[in-house]
Amino acid sequence: MLNTTMGTRGMMTAPHHMAAEAGRDVLRENGTATEAMVAAAAVIAVVYPHMNAIGGDGFWLISRPGEAPIGVDACGPAARLATRDYYGERGLAAIPTRGPQAALTVPGTVGGWQTALSHATNGGGGGRLPLSRLLEPAAALARDGVPITAGQALVTREKLNELHDLPGFAETFLDAYGRPLECGARLRQPALADTLEQLSRVGLDDFYRGDVARSIAADLDTLGSPLRLDDLLEYRPLTVEPLSLRVGKARLYNMPPPTQGLASLLILGIHQRVPVPNMGPFGHIHALVESTKKAFQVRDRHVADPRWMTVNPQDFLCGQWLETAASEIDMTRAAPWPYPGAAGDTVWMGAVDSQGQAVSFIQSIYWEYGAGVVLPATGVLMQNRGISFGLDAQNLQALEPGRRPFHTLNPAMARFDDGRDMVYGTMGGEGQPQTQAAIFTRYANDMMPLQKAISAPRWLLGRTWGSSSTNLKLESRFPSSLSEQLHEAGHAVEMVGNFDSMMGHAGAIVRHPDGLLEGASDPRSDGAVAAS
Repeated sequence: MLNTTMGTRGMMTAPHHMAAEAGRDVLRENGTATEAMVAAAAVIAVVYPHMNAIGGDGFWLISRPGEAPIGVDACGPAARLATRDYYGERGLAAIPTRGPQAALTVPGTVGGWQTALSHATNGGGGGRLPLSRLLEPAAALARDGVPITAGQALVTREKLNELHDLPGFAETFLDAYGRPLECGARLRQPALADTLEQLSRVGLDDFYRGDVARSIAADLDTLGSPLRLDDLLEYRPLTVEPLSLRVGKARLYNMPPPTQGLASLLILGIHQRVPVPNMGPFGHIHALVESTKKAFQVRDRHVADPRWMTVNPQDFLCGQWLETAASEIDMTRAAPWPYPGAAGDTVWMGAVDSQGQAVSFIQSIYWEYGAGVVLPATGVLMQNRGISFGLDAQNLQALEPGRRPFHTLNPAMARFDDGRDMVYGTMGGEGQPQTQAAIFTRYANDMMPLQKAISAPRWLLGRTWGSSSTNLKLESRFPSSLSEQLHEAGHAVEMVGNFDSMMGHAGAIVRHPDGLLEGASDPRSDGAVAAS
């Protein structure tokens, strides 16, 4: 069992060790947690391209001692040309899952970096290091090359048939013979290096309103995407108030719609109110799984771009609604399932600096390699988040120009009554809120050491990265007696690997009132905790 990493000056956790190290180095130079996160976010976009890219979206929770946390929603809207008629006129009954026509939303990630840095500077907690310093490690890695991870090599082999003919994919991610790069082979991305260097010279706004924007738009137009320069010019990330909920001796924070942050809070809010007799691990998991079902039903019925919603998400976090939902859970029998699932490929990272500024951050391109399209002039890999829209006007997620898509992304944060602050999260589609619930309850309720709370065997109801089934999956490190109990209660149980990537790549950092930092990284990932 790995031990919890400890430090005092600053800490960074990420699912790839190079991103964690890039953030740590910024903290060592007296940079803020926000600055460390931008450096790490740029690096991980280079070294983990099957999971995220600067052509994707991102979400931030940022807090400073004595201040309410803020959220940054860097979710890009659908292009003005991306109408239901646009796809219907092309004989399409659904939005293609890959290719240029799947790249129909503005990439918000880089704008999120800019907005987060602006908030830190304006609030007196940032602006210590130049942008060129933050982006230099990523640009160097893109130009010099990085070793392919085992996870990326596996994903490329598994998804090759649907990706190899897409514009720019083979030239970027395959060898000269059209074969996937093997684990340890060097991946070089010179066009992406040029883009990062350009942004470091003239500023992040160039991605939307400068030379980089014009290059992106020209390539998208040539390739047949509905995205245009005007869509980039008009894009601005949003600063939002996080959703919050008191659970036990802590107040939890998560992102509002269009993310599934509401579901993450609902799971823990319902679970807290479920009477769980002394039923051991079965009671803990069964109650959380049944709470998940209740939360996902609310998510699937209501969560969308807030401008299209007819309910206030905070209303579901009131005591009466949570009590009613908890009272409907049978602690001896599983409720019927499944509901429709959602896949996702993502990275979560956390950072805390010596002054107590804390960041919970997540960025994504949706599916593995997103739309699979690499723009030739800039090296930008485009997301396919827009495929979560539907072409039926009655669909909750009906495609409309300017509408923001539903997101599984949701970074989490907790403030404990005793003064501890915690940032935590994971990748993994529907698994994100479930893994958050596992980590929080193990750490806060069961008093598990932080690393053990993340390393311990996990479960997953529904779909996530690398999986299409919707049953209840348990890592095989759980005892067989537990799987039998869950099966007898009516759960459709499937045993998976000991440390299975489908369970997500989680991480967490806790800052204690005396300045002690504790960090954890997921052994299921290529990640690390780095203390300054």
